[in-house]
Amino acid sequence: MSFIAKWAYRLRSLSETVKGRSSLCVLAALLSVSIPFAAQDASTSHSQGAAIQGRVFNAARAPVADASVRLEQTGVPGFVETKSDAAGAFSFVALKTGSYLVGAEKSGRHSRATTVVISSEGEQRQVDIVLEDSATGHPDSGASSPVANQAMEFADKPTFTVAGVTDWTAAGGHGSDSGLRTSEALARETLALKPMGSMHGQSDLPRDAKDTNEAETMLRAALAAAPKEFEPNHKLGDFYFRAGKYAESVRLLQTAYQIDPTNSDNEGELAQALKEAGDSSQARVHIQKLLAHREGADLHRLAGEIDEKAGDPLAAVRELEQAVRLDPSEQNYFEWGSELLLHRAVLQAEQVFGTGAAAYPKSSRMLSALGTALFANARYDEAALRLCAASDLNPADPEPYMFMGRAEMAAPNPLPCVEEKLARFVKLQPSNALANYFYAMAFWKGQAQPLDQQALQEVEALLNKAINLDDKCGEAYLQLGNLSSSQRSFEKAIRYYTKAIEVSPQLAEVHYRLGMAYDRIGDTAKAKREFQLHDELKKQQAAEVDRQRREVKQFLVDGQPTYPMAR
Repeated sequence: MSFIAKWAYRLRSLSETVKGRSSLCVLAALLSVSIPFAAQDASTSHSQGAAIQGRVFNAARAPVADASVRLEQTGVPGFVETKSDAAGAFSFVALKTGSYLVGAEKSGRHSRATTVVISSEGEQRQVDIVLEDSATGHPDSGASSPVANQAMEFADKPTFTVAGVTDWTAAGGHGSDSGLRTSEALARETLALKPMGSMHGQSDLPRDAKDTNEAETMLRAALAAAPKEFEPNHKLGDFYFRAGKYAESVRLLQTAYQIDPTNSDNEGELAQALKEAGDSSQARVHIQKLLAHREGADLHRLAGEIDEKAGDPLAAVRELEQAVRLDPSEQNYFEWGSELLLHRAVLQAEQVFGTGAAAYPKSSRMLSALGTALFANARYDEAALRLCAASDLNPADPEPYMFMGRAEMAAPNPLPCVEEKLARFVKLQPSNALANYFYAMAFWKGQAQPLDQQALQEVEALLNKAINLDDKCGEAYLQLGNLSSSQRSFEKAIRYYTKAIEVSPQLAEVHYRLGMAYDRIGDTAKAKREFQLHDELKKQQAAEVDRQRREVKQFLVDGQPTYPMAR
């Protein structure tokens, strides 16, 4: 089995089997800055090296003069820009071998980014770029403010409309099956990404358990002294809501609502508590009552969240779009884009996240979400660049590294900048089992195959460190078994595979690998048994994936989005 085929096979059983975060390795089982790199634009005299040249056209295929053409080398910080001439022509020369992204913009119109690979010195590559009509202009528009530098305009309608939903019984998408499953998993995890400056935890409750208990005791005493007053019911209900005790919160906030049904803050919190407690129908009643008296972005966002939880994604996406119309905040962009992404409107999600990332360039979760949308559209190199940029904003935050690690494992080829960033992750968090595991995998994938002795030892050391830090890391045991098998140490491989099954019985591939190892040493009976277990697990996992997909409605979208080159 080839190395790339091995990764595609492994991810098919990986990304859908994660049920929690009790072990970080079980989870795994599942900006450009304007510092120019070594390239010259058309104004520089031609010298040795490769070249990328071409022409810029509008939607009617007429040449576009004075367009800004931007070139980024994947995995290399920075970019260069040049202008198209009167015939729409441009050229970048003195280029090194590598993969590049080329895009253009003028007067609010942007092209899609095009990947161009230079494989040899002196190579000449031709690429034509088409500027797409934006929502606020046309090929002859004189608008001067690029979409990427402002919040999304809603004077006109967006360039797409979510017209309906359909059952997702046969998921479609770009890239391999493993890539599709990984993008599904990343889309779900995108919803949990934290906003800028947020901390782990529920709220601003006291951090010390003693202080928390004292605060609860005081609030309960105040309620006992005045059980029919609004304030003590609301305050204790708010306390429980922030502590995540939603059933208790609902009871108290409901009492406060009965005492004073005109208090909108209490009713809004009651709607949220009902949503979290699983009573979406009552939550809807309260949020619609509030919207009848006051139009507000926060209310529309909450209404969208309630609609999604109630199983009505079409109503949800419309509420979330309206929230952005009223207030194009970071949170509202993120919620709208996440809803689109969750229901496989990946091009539209990319537009929303791209605009949100331009409006909020310091938002790590917006860049991570944009990377997820690009990955879902099989634009792997661009996805990696956004995830790497997200990790640069806050290098101590593990989330972007987790996303890029999983993307690296599912992509067909090594991704730009990912190995470097994962090496930083290990350096910053050497006691993080997942950091060691993901870096081992990225390093392994980037090496020539088979591994030389030095590379093998480095991968083995990283995997051993991962299992020393987390002895439930079944994936690391599996990969240590694969390393041993590649060295024809089948008895040693069998020990690793057996341990992997012990700690991660849901890993189907390990049974297949163990069967292969038994076959190599001539134990055909045990080999047959492991192959049977592998087939049974694969059927169960395929049925679970199918069940999950049937529960997710896929958006039917009218119109195609136009969006700036992802930055």
